[in-house]
Amino acid sequence: MLLIPAIDLKDGHCVRLKQGDMDQSTTFGEDPVAVARRWFDAGARRLHLVDLNGAFAGQPKNLSVIKAILKEFGDELPVQLGGGIRDLDTIEKYIDAGMQYVIIGTAAVKDPGFLQNACTAFAGHIIVGLDAKDGMVATDGWSKITQHSVIDTAKRFEDWGVESIIYTDIGRDGMLTGINIEATVKLAQAIKIPVIASGGLSGMADIEALCQVESEGVEGVICGRAIYSGDLDFAAAQARADALNEGR
Repeated sequence: MLLIPAIDLKDGHCVRLKQGDMDQSTTFGEDPVAVARRWFDAGARRLHLVDLNGAFAGQPKNLSVIKAILKEFGDELPVQLGGGIRDLDTIEKYIDAGMQYVIIGTAAVKDPGFLQNACTAFAGHIIVGLDAKDGMVATDGWSKITQHSVIDTAKRFEDWGVESIIYTDIGRDGMLTGINIEATVKLAQAIKIPVIASGGLSGMADIEALCQVESEGVEGVICGRAIYSGDLDFAAAQARADALNEGR
């Protein structure tokens, strides 16, 4: 099980939101590079960056901080990034800077042709982020709920070369109420590509539950507020996940 620390960037700082609300942000670090170092030293095997300003503006906004993190860790630690990615030029710039994976969210739903072109041009580097409420896809920084179901949407994308799907239950994100295991597994069983769980991670019980369903196609989990609030010790959680894996 891949535990992926999230670093959400707003105005150059590391923050966490509640249910995607930019007005409900808590700052957890003034220096995102130092925050990345914390998780690297704790044994992280991948980092998850979100350009929150970019997600709402529709274009990259925290470039200097993102590039600083890539310069520091890009050769040692795979980094994935989402937020404001709407064109191939932006993807190319990020990958050239050392980004391993680029996450396409709103644009994948609104412009499937763009996603298809991205998968062709940057094979092996594209992840789709599907955010949902009650099983329906949300877009535009979670401000709009579409009439597209998560499973139907994911099935459309899986044959295009997408590396994995990050599934976020936005009703739980940042709330420490627990991962929606049932919905995550249901999605993973419906598609062939791996699913990364996101939204609501609350503690070790969630990690143990996810490890039990890893064989269903759930390859990892985004670790957000819980590792910043102290509800989950990241290093201990990764060690526990590894021990459960070895015990199988």
